[in-house]
This record gives sequence, C-alpha cells and structure tokens, in this order.
Amino acid sequence: MASRAEQFQVLVTGQPQNSLFRFSLAQALLNEARAAESVPHFEFCVASKSDWMMPRILLGKVLLQLGRTTEAKPLLGAALQLAIEQQHEEPERELRAILADI
Repeated sequence: MASRAEQFQVLVTGQPQNSLFRFSLAQALLNEARAAESVPHFEFCVASKSDWMMPRILLGKVLLQLGRTTEAKPLLGAALQLAIEQQHEEPERELRAILADI
C-alpha cells in the first residue's frame, strides 16, 4: 500500500501547479520524517500565495530543524506578521516564542 506521501506525489505529478496538492505532499513528507524533501513543496506554496501563513510557519520550522536559521528567520517573521494581520492568536504566540529563541 502506498504511503500518504506517495499518494500525494501522484497528485502533484499530475498537477504540479496545484499548491494544495503540494502543501499536502509537504505535510505528508514531514509526517514520514522526510523533512528535507518537504522544503521545495513548502517553498512552492509560499511563492504561490502571499497571505498563506501555514506554509511559512512549517517551512520556517523545517529550515530550523535543518540548521538553516538564516533562511528560517525571515519566513517566520513574515508568518508572524500574517498571524497578527489575520488575528490568529495561537500561531502568533508560537511564532513570537520561536523567534525569541533564535
């Protein structure tokens, strides 16, 4: 039986410009402990929609996990700004804590 990532990879292969398929694939890769492989898919999502907060948060966290703090910080800062603008209090608190630690 195919893993979730394999299932979403089939969808992404069929529709590579579909940002929702890419986001789902990236999340599935994270859940399968394949964080580095999720990066290009999260990057695609970040580039596809300027007000999409979640891919910025998740990509920032992945980059931190991979030791790429310099790349993560502006993404997390942008996600924080979106959380504030969109009145998402819990992500705002989480992002403030993450940014305070790096």
